[in-house]
Amino acid sequence: MNRFGNSMKPLNTLVMALLAAAVVAGCGGGGDGGGVAVVAPGQTTAGGPVCTGAACVPLGTAGSLGAASGYAILAKDGVSTVPASVVTGNVGLSPTARIGLTGWSLITEPTDTSFTSAQVVAPGKLFAADNVGGTTSSDLTTAVGTMETAYTNAAGRTATSAATTNVGAGTLTGLTLTAAVYEWGSAVTIPTDLTLNGSATDIWILKVAGTLDMAAAKNVILTGGALAKNVFWQVSGAVTIGANTHFEGIILGQTSITFGNLSSINGRLLAQSAVVLDATTVTVPQ
Repeated sequence: MNRFGNSMKPLNTLVMALLAAAVVAGCGGGGDGGGVAVVAPGQTTAGGPVCTGAACVPLGTAGSLGAASGYAILAKDGVSTVPASVVTGNVGLSPTARIGLTGWSLITEPTDTSFTSAQVVAPGKLFAADNVGGTTSSDLTTAVGTMETAYTNAAGRTATSAATTNVGAGTLTGLTLTAAVYEWGSAVTIPTDLTLNGSATDIWILKVAGTLDMAAAKNVILTGGALAKNVFWQVSGAVTIGANTHFEGIILGQTSITFGNLSSINGRLLAQSAVVLDATTVTVPQ
């Protein structure tokens, strides 16, 4: 009996390993059916980590394709790219159909649940409102609703103090901003590098009543342990980021978001109109 029991140990180990792998693969739906496997609290294979806690702007269940948190890019009117951009994370478009995903050289999957592209790093995929497979269409409708709710939530926050209201009269030159709720009643221009300094638990909410423009070849820099998932830019006007510029944080744009040639962002582009990329690198928050 002991000899038989010992001989079964390698088999038992293999079975347990296969069962564990199946559970992980099945978490969140997997495959083309819509879900994204959760690999750690608040983090998914394609969705990336999200800010958690009452002070955060809520993006929905972490990694869900039925929430803004499931996407690196989510837009209503179109998502265009001048190749070759590099997106790490999912791309979603609704209520516009796949015709609004331009420049991606879409590869349709057999079930028409999603698309792949050489410009989207696996396991990230692209989804459009007219995908007929799985629950993609309804997931996107819910995700866009979550995006709009997040925008409204951020817009409703009160500036922390007079010192965080209309900083620099809307021109942020050579500044370091600590964690707070900032508010500008005008357009905001960033002509130089901008530093956000704080800890991994600190949260920034930056509310811009007009447009947001950042000059070419500049950087948003996080120091002191600050994390991009905890930085929220709520912008009522168009967002324009210059060529060769690096940005950090979650952009909640009521209109368009445009990134210049060879620009990059560690964050999310959540636009209530269109997102325009030009050989841009977009990475869900790390």
